[in-house]
Amino acid sequence: MPAVTFTRFLARRLTTALIAVAAVLVATFLLVRLTPDPVAVLAGPEATPAQIQAMRQQLGLDRSVAQQFLIYAERALAGDFGRSWISGRPVLTEIAERAPFTVELLIWGIALGTVVGVAIGLQAAYRRDGWFDQVTRVLSLAGFSIPTYFLGLLMLLVFFYLLQWAPPGMGRLSPLYSAPPFVTGSYVFDGLLAGKLNVAWSAAAQLVLPVCCIAIICAAPTIKQVRALALDALESDYIRYGRAQGMPAGMLRRMVLRNCLAPIVTFVGLELVSLMGTTAIIEYVFSWGGLGHYGLSAIIAGDFNAVQGYVLTLACFCVAIFLAVDLIVLAIEPRSR
Repeated sequence: MPAVTFTRFLARRLTTALIAVAAVLVATFLLVRLTPDPVAVLAGPEATPAQIQAMRQQLGLDRSVAQQFLIYAERALAGDFGRSWISGRPVLTEIAERAPFTVELLIWGIALGTVVGVAIGLQAAYRRDGWFDQVTRVLSLAGFSIPTYFLGLLMLLVFFYLLQWAPPGMGRLSPLYSAPPFVTGSYVFDGLLAGKLNVAWSAAAQLVLPVCCIAIICAAPTIKQVRALALDALESDYIRYGRAQGMPAGMLRRMVLRNCLAPIVTFVGLELVSLMGTTAIIEYVFSWGGLGHYGLSAIIAGDFNAVQGYVLTLACFCVAIFLAVDLIVLAIEPRSR
């Protein structure tokens, strides 16, 4: 692709991304202020009207909505999401501390779910209407329809309580061990870097169940999508021509995968974005303490600044994923140029 065309493409995508983030900023700010005033809850049942008013002034909620938005937008552009009303700490600091926990879950879960989903989806397409295809469709439908919260509880019931193969869902590390020095944010890698193999093993054991939950949720729709894409490719003229020319089955399968690669990448990007909300529920079930757990706790507690910072962070993450997907598709699919 010529440099000028690529520059225009990137400029259009970045402009769209900025507009989307600005829209999320405005929508989040307005939505959280449609909820009941949390000042009375934060002040406590025994607070006097004067104390409630003083707290409202301290939090800046005594100003007009327009003034509050201008102050928030100015601070957000400077990288300041304010302070949490519950902990009193900067929201950006708390998000930065918890984001690696969620990223660790997403990377392992998405990677495992994508590999399994693509492999099974392709195999189901190659054996269309056979017993493998029939079983695959039933299992993918079950994985697609099962509620996330119920899946997490079911995994704990079966593998922790009944079989006792997995540790309890009590966070990222067993209470018997202390956290290793922070390097990457992953207790597995940080434990290995610190030479604490018992800590790394405990952290890896705690990862198994939540990662499997995310992988199941990711693999189920991926199987259905990849199967449909592969079936379309197998019925195309170029595959029929290849069969007529006597091409080996392995070469034909590589051709199918190559032509399905761009839509698979796009679909996985969409799955990664949609799984951010799903991961929040998984984190809550397993007491993971990541970004999703932080956001749900802030919503329940009515912590406006934390909710705004959490949603804005998710919006920036989603925009970055969509931009990365566009660039990857541009690189691997010549027809998109």
